[in-house]
Amino acid sequence: MKINFSSCSEEELWKYVATHLKKKGIDTVLVGGSVVSIYSDGIYKSGDLDFVLVSMFQKGVREAMEEIGFVQKGSRHYIHSDCKHLFIEFPSGFLEIGDDSDIVPDEVQSDEVKIKILSPTDCVKDRLASYIYFHARECLDQAVLVAKKHPVNFESIKKWCVAESATKQWDEFLAKIKS
Repeated sequence: MKINFSSCSEEELWKYVATHLKKKGIDTVLVGGSVVSIYSDGIYKSGDLDFVLVSMFQKGVREAMEEIGFVQKGSRHYIHSDCKHLFIEFPSGFLEIGDDSDIVPDEVQSDEVKIKILSPTDCVKDRLASYIYFHARECLDQAVLVAKKHPVNFESIKKWCVAESATKQWDEFLAKIKS
């Protein structure tokens, strides 16, 4: 798999990095704003890709990233000298959205391996979580963007919002979907 680091999209970089890591035995799930970028066909640009490790005890991430030209900066960030517009982050913690840790990511075939990404429904929940807990209004807009471009399970999103004590935010989200 080839990639032009200087002009790659979030989706191209995700597939390249996740495929390389998977072939090294490191299983990841793409989360965060870069998922919105992929699901919005590039309408939204995130600037970074957040990879959650499926097992927090996986070793060899730094070595695997160095093999493809990424250098670790700080404890969680990786940069590539030819990829000035995007960087990689490995946020600490488990795969969860708010209090929900029962996340089943979508799988995508890439170069003979399956790599993982949040489903459109879970992407909407993830963006709503940022809106709910960090008051990031742009994340509400990102949730709406994904929900308007992809089929999502509105009942599951509503149930999640109720469990997160976020009925007001659910109502705002629904109103923006309908407008």
